[in-house]
Amino acid sequence: MTLKLHCFGESGNAYKAALALELAGLEWEPVYVDFFNGESRSPEFRALNEMGEVPVLVDGDETITQSGAILFHIAEKTGKFLDAPHAEILRWILWDCQKGSGQQGPLRFLMNFLPEEKRPQEAIAFVSGRTQAALKTLEVHLTGRDWVAGEALTIADLACCGYLFYPEPFGFTRADFPAIDAWLTRISEQPGWKHPYDLMPGSPADRA
Repeated sequence: MTLKLHCFGESGNAYKAALALELAGLEWEPVYVDFFNGESRSPEFRALNEMGEVPVLVDGDETITQSGAILFHIAEKTGKFLDAPHAEILRWILWDCQKGSGQQGPLRFLMNFLPEEKRPQEAIAFVSGRTQAALKTLEVHLTGRDWVAGEALTIADLACCGYLFYPEPFGFTRADFPAIDAWLTRISEQPGWKHPYDLMPGSPADRA
């Protein structure tokens, strides 16, 4: 049975789920959600996910929303990416939701996807500071270790890398964070890895 992931290429949260599906070797297909024209707020989409967000994974009769929950679903379904204490995996997924992706996603949106004249500079400055602080936390944690939660790739890694492969600027330069840079390289060397714009439909170039 082919799993369906409702997603769009610019979404780092959707990328986490798409990358997990791809690396796990599952049969899946992306279902494009036209986020920038309001599809995720439509009644039809909210019938699928009352939160009005991507990603949404449909696995047979089961519909799973929120990237962290989808990552656990994929890992439990395949027995992959859980080779670490589960509390440690959960700790970093929760950290990412609040401190990692939770800051990087809004900052990237404000800096790149709003019209330039509508970009709130005070908000950008505030979120930039929080983003840099979180990146420093991740850099310190990864110094001297290969993976976030254990001795192998887990869904904690797939959660925390969600926005860090994107090219749009949001204050993250890989050269400034050598431990994160090396970690991202290790992830990209995994068989089946793909860039978000190669894995899911939709990119800024499509809307240019």
